Amino acid sequence: MALFARDKKIAALKRAPLFAGLSRKELAELAKVTEDVEFDTGKVLCKQGETAREFFVIMEGEVAVRRGRRRLATIGSGEFFGEIALVENLPRTATVTAQTPVRFFVLTRRSFLRLLDEQPGVERKVLRALARRLVSVSDELTL
Repeated sequence: MALFARDKKIAALKRAPLFAGLSRKELAELAKVTEDVEFDTGKVLCKQGETAREFFVIMEGEVAVRRGRRRLATIGSGEFFGEIALVENLPRTATVTAQTPVRFFVLTRRSFLRLLDEQPGVERKVLRALARRLVSVSDELTL
């Protein structure tokens, strides 16, 4: 049974910079391939050093983000993490643990890549978003 309405997922995906350029129809297709999940307090959503394979959007609750023993942040409803996992197999840079009961949806790398194969226009928009993000965080003058 779905925890979240399609429109709620679409609105949440639209807030992620990686998907900001997608049309409502493209976001709806993306929302279709997500999985709704809920976990109790204390559950680890992802662990530092493990290969990243999912993008998470928190719909309710809070999670703690830690690198080693250092707490980096607490994030909650409407926030997301793991978008780089959709485009590259890299180790997680932090551990994320539920601080309260948490409800979220997950987009796996496999589902995302399948969607890109079916809709190449989505891939172009995602690549543009990645390029904009790279330029915005880089000090490199040649970009």
